Amino acid sequence: MISSKLVKEAAIAAGADLCGIAPITRMKGAPDEMNPMFLFPEAKSMIGFVFRIPRGVQRGIEEGTQFYQYPSMAYGGINEIFAPAVLYSVGKVIEDEGYEAFVYRNTGARGCVSDMDGSPGNTLSPEEQIEVNENAKTSTAHHRNVQFTRATREDNVPPDLQFQFRLAAVACGLGEIGWSKMLLTPEFGPLQRVAFLFTDAEFDEYDEMYNGKPLCRKCGACVRECPGGCIPAINSGKTITVNIDGKLCEWGDIDMWRCYAFYTHAGRYYNPFVPKEVWDKNENGALDLMEGVTDLANEQEIMKVYTALQKYFPSWVGYNMAKCGGCIRACVSMLEKKGGCMEDRFEQPLRTRKTAWKLDR
Repeated sequence: MISSKLVKEAAIAAGADLCGIAPITRMKGAPDEMNPMFLFPEAKSMIGFVFRIPRGVQRGIEEGTQFYQYPSMAYGGINEIFAPAVLYSVGKVIEDEGYEAFVYRNTGARGCVSDMDGSPGNTLSPEEQIEVNENAKTSTAHHRNVQFTRATREDNVPPDLQFQFRLAAVACGLGEIGWSKMLLTPEFGPLQRVAFLFTDAEFDEYDEMYNGKPLCRKCGACVRECPGGCIPAINSGKTITVNIDGKLCEWGDIDMWRCYAFYTHAGRYYNPFVPKEVWDKNENGALDLMEGVTDLANEQEIMKVYTALQKYFPSWVGYNMAKCGGCIRACVSMLEKKGGCMEDRFEQPLRTRKTAWKLDR
């Protein structure tokens, strides 16, 4: 058994902003293909780490002046540099106590089922896979899942398993899920990323799941400010509910493929990198999804958009440029108002005008 105080002090000293510890059995209701218990069957505990996102990396997107700091610092910087260093440091503390530390950084990797619609990868044999690879004329499409994978033993699921980070954070007592599916914490609202560590150690004390004042105000700001209309209205009845060890988590049933398109492309009014003429021409109907010509959002439509617009992307950081972020900025703006969990956190509000900027075209 390990002291939770020892591990939390190590986490904060290494640079994590928050740390929560839970018995891994809290995840037993998750689908097998997204259940971290299958990563390390002997694991008894899970540790969640929160890394705050500086509000200032949203400033350029809020003002329409600078876009790559958010994917560079808030995604690349945390995912690839800062969080792994913390995981490594805390992992050493646990292994020095004689227990294993299974570290899991936020990779953006794909699991054996799609994080968009839950669809599995292709069920091809290795021989068929070789045939496909040798005859493929284009790069693999954005399936959002591992296409060719097999379970390595009968009592497990295919690699690589990608669990639901936000629900795992809820299980570790770090916060709640908002209507826009974002993890909200009392300390930082929607402005954080998370990483995890699994261990066969038991702890002398575990964190309770959050049971304070609801963090999501159900104000609908995220719905109103999503440029793609990806988030259903609060009273639409379109919800997803998941039970995490007795705690009900509910959020809007977001059109994830549409969200994927608009997060990286934003549309004609919020993407200053694509010339107006490209939107006007909409060659071969490739931008029908972005222009509202079709309501069909799927992998095929996403690939049309990417093919048409990828040459306009600044690609300095290896992460998709964030042209949108509408739901996050809307959420921050509302949580900074009276009664929100981010009230009085900053001298000045994120939003200094009545509405978000918009291109006049």
